[in-house]
Amino acid sequence: MKKLFAALAMATALMGAPAGAQEDPVKIALVHGLSGSPLEAYSKQTHTGFEMGLEYATKGTMEVKGRKIEIIKKDTQFKPDVGRALLAEAYGDDDALIAVGDSSSGVAMALLPVAEEYEKILLVEPAVADGLTGPDSNRYVFKTSRNSSMDMQAQALALNPDENLYVATLAQDYAFGRDGVAAFKRALEGTGANLVAEEYVPQQTSDFTATIERLSAALRDQPGRKVIMIYVAGIDAMTPLAGAGLDRYDIELSTGGNILPALVAYKQVPGMEGAIYYYYELPKNPVNDWLVEEHMKRFNAPPDFFTAGGMASAMAIVKALETAEEWDTETLISTMEGMTFETPKGEMTFRPEDHQALQSMYHFKIKVEDGVNWAVPELVREIKADEMDIPVGRNNQE
Repeated sequence: MKKLFAALAMATALMGAPAGAQEDPVKIALVHGLSGSPLEAYSKQTHTGFEMGLEYATKGTMEVKGRKIEIIKKDTQFKPDVGRALLAEAYGDDDALIAVGDSSSGVAMALLPVAEEYEKILLVEPAVADGLTGPDSNRYVFKTSRNSSMDMQAQALALNPDENLYVATLAQDYAFGRDGVAAFKRALEGTGANLVAEEYVPQQTSDFTATIERLSAALRDQPGRKVIMIYVAGIDAMTPLAGAGLDRYDIELSTGGNILPALVAYKQVPGMEGAIYYYYELPKNPVNDWLVEEHMKRFNAPPDFFTAGGMASAMAIVKALETAEEWDTETLISTMEGMTFETPKGEMTFRPEDHQALQSMYHFKIKVEDGVNWAVPELVREIKADEMDIPVGRNNQE
């Protein structure tokens, strides 16, 4: 009799479930530029980290609650219009539950209204601009990547600003660069430091001659400590600046961290200090230990800057899916708001007000080591999330 009742209960449950609910995979779309820009290296690292993060978070099963995870990859070609169309395709035709993207802040900004139109979650990784959780964002957007304010507040802390500091900035002329400098200026407020010049260059520029001359002219006659703060992505500004002989005016360089190939150029500036999002030797926790060990086994190289971010985004999604009672968008949003999750950098928490993941940064000093192809960002100290006053970009509770 008990077996009969059990069989009837199972049949009733299956009849009440949507067709294919026990077998259909949960679909996650990765919407990133994979061609057409130097930033494609960022996307590929993100994808590698995402896949490794799913593996770690699901203990190798690639399943959550008995359903397989299916990854759908889309190449935005770093074009906003292509990105919008592909995200709509992922949400609509492919029925993706959640999408992750993009590497370009400009493209990622274009994706925000698509998430709102389809009422589905967009997890921003690895784009950085503050505006991605700002007034033009919406309640469907979450962000595991750090933002420009984190970069710049950590950078300011690394420079130890006071009235004796004179700074000129060099950034690219698009959302990433402009948001970054705006955040840096906010970080310097009240410190007494002096911002004497802002230079913006085309996103793919290789000629810094005139820019260097203007930066030098703005700084060389200043009476105190003189620093050019560089905030660029996908181009090498370090080599032309390091080779310009600015030390004859006692002008220093400072910048944030970058991917390992870009850190090769940092060998020209031993002793330079700045702030970094991730370098594989800095975080000390079991997640990062696993990532470093497994990445070395599989690729004969350590995980890079954006590999960690990709893993963080995957671990956030798995935590949300494991925790949420239902997988509809509203339940997922309420689950993710305020959610704390493990990452290679340690714990992150989605701030309920704007869905930005709060996280640590790392103050570094460049060291050149024999036998290492790139400059090593040696840890000065971890900058905890609560040390940084990160502006709330958008109040999702209103």
